[in-house]
Amino acid sequence: MNIRLPPQGPIAYKGENGVSKLVRIAVAGAGLIGKRHIEAVMAAPGAVLAAIVDPTDTARAFAAERGAPWFGSLGDMIAANASDGVIIATPNQMHVDNGLECVAAGLPLLVEKPIATDVAAAEKLIAAAEAANVPVLVGHHRRHNQLIQRARAEIESGAIGEIVSVTGITWFFKPDEYFDIEWRRTPGAGPVYLNLIHDIDVMHYLCGPIETVHAVDSNAVRNNVVEDTAIILLKFKSGALGTFSVSDTIVAPWSWELTARENPAYPPTAQPTYFVGGTHGSLELPGLRLWRYREKRSWWEPIDATQLAFDFADPLICQVNQFAAVIRGEEAPLASGRDGLSALRVVEAVKLSARTGETVKLHDY
Repeated sequence: MNIRLPPQGPIAYKGENGVSKLVRIAVAGAGLIGKRHIEAVMAAPGAVLAAIVDPTDTARAFAAERGAPWFGSLGDMIAANASDGVIIATPNQMHVDNGLECVAAGLPLLVEKPIATDVAAAEKLIAAAEAANVPVLVGHHRRHNQLIQRARAEIESGAIGEIVSVTGITWFFKPDEYFDIEWRRTPGAGPVYLNLIHDIDVMHYLCGPIETVHAVDSNAVRNNVVEDTAIILLKFKSGALGTFSVSDTIVAPWSWELTARENPAYPPTAQPTYFVGGTHGSLELPGLRLWRYREKRSWWEPIDATQLAFDFADPLICQVNQFAAVIRGEEAPLASGRDGLSALRVVEAVKLSARTGETVKLHDY
């Protein structure tokens, strides 16, 4: 089957601010998240789907269904000069090798989280990209969610005062067949790497850098090499404290996936999953309710909830548009490679603390 490649080089399109460049974005990896990225690229007004890169016959058929060029390897796609940037949605263990291949070709990349399965590998990728002046973004797409943007704006405006504490719950049940794919049972997978890392990035974005971590984990339910449950205590550099509980073996409605309505694959609930508490108020997310006293701050006084408004734009589409703007040289990454590295450092510290029973200081790590 002959599929015509998109035109070589960015082409013009009429954006909100006049003529801009429609960039060609390839997606490497056509699994669960890769397919979502593919749909997001196809829906984004600032980009065109340049290619799908995945060696499987299933991916080749999927590319044909979408009318997209298919390549069995990044090398083949790069040799064809088929794209202006690449979204890497391959298994976690492949992120760095795939990223280095893109950097060597001078192609900007958006790497799904985690950026790597260990800090040393992530540092290698970021160092190579910075030396080559190639932009690296990380798929912490929740930063692109308009409710997170509104929450950050409220915090920066002083609406809740000084942040004192944050609590997060990430509980869901992954079915047994999810683990039929081997890499999901091996180091570099597990809910800490695959799920909690998103929560950590949101906390960095809303509350600032994390200073120390203390954690315990367990694989008692599934007995895989990786954990199925973990409890984490956090201390932020600001002095704020945090607690997070994550598990992929609990039947419950309290997780970002089930509450934020970002992904239609998850039946939504109306439950909160993050609580950010400050000296003048608290935020409940993702419902974006702001709790404050009417007048005097006292537990004997009436407390009110204000429902804050926000746009329901798909954060993955927003992320693609931002990636396109970065490729065009118009914007800096909202979630950079170094942001991804910071989240990975915390996740690795969580695993180290759970293994040793010790509190881990991030500035010494």
